Amino acid sequence: MSQFADVLLPLSIQGTFTYRIPPTMAPVVGSRVLVPFGRKKFYTAIVVMLHDKAPQGYEVKDLLSVLDPYPIVRHPQLKFWEWIADYYLCTQGEVYKAAIPSGLKVESETIVSPNADFEEEAPGVLSDRERVILDFTAQRGRIQISDIANATGFKNVEGIVSRLLDMGAIHVSERTIDNYRPRTETCVRLTIAHNDEQSLHALFDQLHRAQKQEQLLLAYLDLSHWLGKGKQPLEVTKEALLKRAEVTDAVLRAAAAKGIFELYKKEVNRFATLGKSLIALPTLSAEQERAYREIHQSFREKSITLLHGVTSSGKTSIYMHLVKDALDLGQQALYLVPEIALTTQLTRRLKAVFGERLLIYHSKFSDNERVDIWRKLLLSNEPCVVIGVRSAVFLPFSKLGVVIVDEEHENSYKQQDPAPRYNGRNAALVLASMHGAKVLLGSATPSIEVYHRALGGQYGHVELLTRYEGIQMPVVKVIDTKQARKRKEMSGLFSQELIKMCRHALQNGEQVILFQNRRGYAPIVRCKECAWVPTCENCDVTLTYHKSTRSLSCHYCGHTITLPNLCPTCGQPGIEIYGYGTERIEDDIDAVFPGEKISRMDLDTTRSKAAYDRIIDEFSSHKTNILVGTQMVTKGLDFDAVSIVGILNADTMIRFPDFRSHERAFDMMEQVAGRAGRAHKQGQVVIQTSEPEHPVIGHVINHDYKGFYEEELAERKRYGYPPFARIINIYLKHRDDAVVNEVAVRYVNMLLPIFGTRVLGPEAPSVGRVQNLYIRQVVLKMEIQASMTKVKKILRNIYEQMIELDSRMKAVRLYYDVDPV
Repeated sequence: MSQFADVLLPLSIQGTFTYRIPPTMAPVVGSRVLVPFGRKKFYTAIVVMLHDKAPQGYEVKDLLSVLDPYPIVRHPQLKFWEWIADYYLCTQGEVYKAAIPSGLKVESETIVSPNADFEEEAPGVLSDRERVILDFTAQRGRIQISDIANATGFKNVEGIVSRLLDMGAIHVSERTIDNYRPRTETCVRLTIAHNDEQSLHALFDQLHRAQKQEQLLLAYLDLSHWLGKGKQPLEVTKEALLKRAEVTDAVLRAAAAKGIFELYKKEVNRFATLGKSLIALPTLSAEQERAYREIHQSFREKSITLLHGVTSSGKTSIYMHLVKDALDLGQQALYLVPEIALTTQLTRRLKAVFGERLLIYHSKFSDNERVDIWRKLLLSNEPCVVIGVRSAVFLPFSKLGVVIVDEEHENSYKQQDPAPRYNGRNAALVLASMHGAKVLLGSATPSIEVYHRALGGQYGHVELLTRYEGIQMPVVKVIDTKQARKRKEMSGLFSQELIKMCRHALQNGEQVILFQNRRGYAPIVRCKECAWVPTCENCDVTLTYHKSTRSLSCHYCGHTITLPNLCPTCGQPGIEIYGYGTERIEDDIDAVFPGEKISRMDLDTTRSKAAYDRIIDEFSSHKTNILVGTQMVTKGLDFDAVSIVGILNADTMIRFPDFRSHERAFDMMEQVAGRAGRAHKQGQVVIQTSEPEHPVIGHVINHDYKGFYEEELAERKRYGYPPFARIINIYLKHRDDAVVNEVAVRYVNMLLPIFGTRVLGPEAPSVGRVQNLYIRQVVLKMEIQASMTKVKKILRNIYEQMIELDSRMKAVRLYYDVDPV
C-alpha cells in the first residue's frame, strides 16, 4: 500500500501537496480527503497521485480522514482540469474550486470563544471595539467571526480578533463543516414482523375504538402489499399514507405513540421522478432532414461540426434527434446553453421526449441539488442528456457521446470572475475530444473564429438557411432618431412609428418584445443646479438609479445609497435623471399602453430559480403581451405570437470601444430580430439609431451574415486580431494608483525583451478602479500556433522575477484573461 498521497487543494496556489497516509486509511486517486493546511485550517483535497517517495526538507502531515471509498471524479476529469489551468493561465486549485459543487467540499470555519480567566491588566487596555467584541463573545459563548462582523458592523473584525487572541482574552478554534445535506423523506413501517398474523390481529383489536387509526392501518396494508405471499412489503412514505387514509398527521403520531407504526428517514435522489417519455421526437422537415443527414456525414470525417442555421429554422429539433441517436447507443449527451433562461423552455421540450433521462444543471440550483446530479452521473453509467450552462462541462461523464453547444457565439459562455476564466464552448471541445465524442456547434450568427475554422476545413460545416415551414425572415425597418427628434416624432425613447406598430400588433392579439441592453431605471442622475453626479465610493463609475427601491447602485461592486431629495452639494431640489434602462422603459411603455400586462427580463427580475419560469410562462400564455428586456431576450427564446421586436437604441452597441463591438452588435440585433414572426407569419423589426447608414445596420437589414463576416474578417486581418492572433489580457490591481502604475510599467519592461511588439500597454481600462482597486491592463497578442504551456511558464518566471526585484509586486493582484470576449 502507498505511503504518501499528492493532493490538490481548492486554493489559488501552484502545484500539489504531499501528505502521509495513516495505516488505517486507503484513499484512491480521485477520492476526497480532509487535510490540515496552515496552522489551523482544514480543506477537502482531491487525491491526484499515490506513491512511496517521501518528500525531503519538511515535516509531512498526515491525512485527517478519507471522505470517499471511491473516486468522486472520473477519468479524464483531472486531465481536463490540467488543460484548463494550462490554457487559461490559472492554477489547478482554482479549477477544482470551480468544478466541484460546494456541497462536496468540507471546509473549516473559525470559531471564537471567551477566555473565562482573562482579566484586563489596567483600564483602557482594551479599545472600544475590542471591548464590544469581547462582550458580545461572552454573551454568545461560541460564535463565528462572520457572525461577529454581521452583528457589530465592524470592518477588519479579523484584526481585532487577532489582537484579543494575543492578549489571551479569547480562544480561537476551527470547526469543520460539511455543506451537503441529502434530501430525505419520511417513511412509515409497522413495528411487527412481516407474516406475523397473530400480532396483526392484535393491532386491529387495539384499534377497534380508534376508527381513523384503523383507516391508517388498512391504508398501510394496501400500499405496502403486506398481505402478499412470499414478497417483502413495499416502502410506504408518510405523504402517500396520509393521502390514502385521508387522515391528518396527528392521527399518525397517535398511532406511532401506541407503538403501532415506526417513522424513519430515507435518503432519496432529488431528481428520481422527472417523468417518463411522453411524446415522440418532432418530425423533421425536408430541409431539417437534409441538414441532419449532412451532420452525420460530417461526423464521419470531423469531430466538430458547425450548424449555421438562421433563427427559427428548427435547429433544436435536429439537436433532439442527435441526442436520441446518442442515447440509443448507450451514450450520454451534453446540451450546453448560454443562459439559464434558455433551460426553462428547452427543459419542457426535452423532458416531454426524454423523460427521466433528462438532467438539468446550473447555478440557480442549490448546492444540494447540484451534488445530487453529480452523484447520479458518478454512480450510474446509464444513458442520459444533461442540459446546462458552461459549468456543466465539469460533470463526471462516463460515456459522453455527443456535445451540443447552442448559440455558440454567445459571450455568456466565457467566465469572467473569478478564475478559471474559461470559455465553456472551447472547454467543451476539449472535453469531447478526451471522451472521443462528437460536437455540434449551432448558431444563426456564428462567432468569427468558429466560422473561419469551418470555412477553412478544420470543422465540418452544414447550413440551414430557411425558416421552418417557409416562414420569411422578418422585415427590418430603421428609424433615424436624429431626424425623428427634429420632426418631434420621438416620445422619450420611443418613435411614433414604433408605437404605432406595437399598438396594431397588440390590437390583433399579437405580442411585442422591446430590447434595451441596460438594466435599472436610469444610468445618470445629476443636479441641474450645480451638475453634481453621484459616483461609487469604491469604483470609477456613476451610480445607476433603480426606481423600485429608490436607490442608486453600482453595477460593479453593489454599493448602494438612497436617492437624496436634495442635492448633497448645493442643497437644492434640482436632482434629475437622464437615460433609459429597462425599468424606466417598463414604466414608460405602461403609460403608452395602459391596461396592457408587461413583463421585464433582466438581472434584477431573474435572481431566483423560479423567476425565469414565471416570466417565460406569463409571456407564453399571454398573461403578459409586452416583454422588455436586456440581452437575455436575444438568446434563443421561442414565442410564437411575437410579431414586433423593437431595438430601442442600437448606438450603444455599435459604439463600444472594443474590437469585438461590431460582432456583438450584429449578433444581438440579428438574434433579437429572430424572435419576431416565428409561427405562420412574417415578423417586423424596428431598429432605432442615429447612424442608419452604419455598415452593421445594413447587414442586419438584409440578414446578411456572410457579408458581415467578410467585412469583419478583413478588418481583423488588417489589425492582427482573432482569428489571426490570440489575445491575452493581463490585469494588475492595487489599492494605490501610483504603485500599480509603476509596477505595471516595470512588468511591461520585463515582457518586452521576450515578446517584443506583441506587448501593448500598460493602460488604464475605461473603468480604471473597481472595488477600491486601481487597474492597469496589458495586452499580449500571440500567434495562434503559440504553446500556452510555454507562454504560461514564461509569464510565471517573469512574475517570480518581479517579486524578487520589487517587493510591492506581492501586494499587486495579477491575473490573465485568455481569449477575452
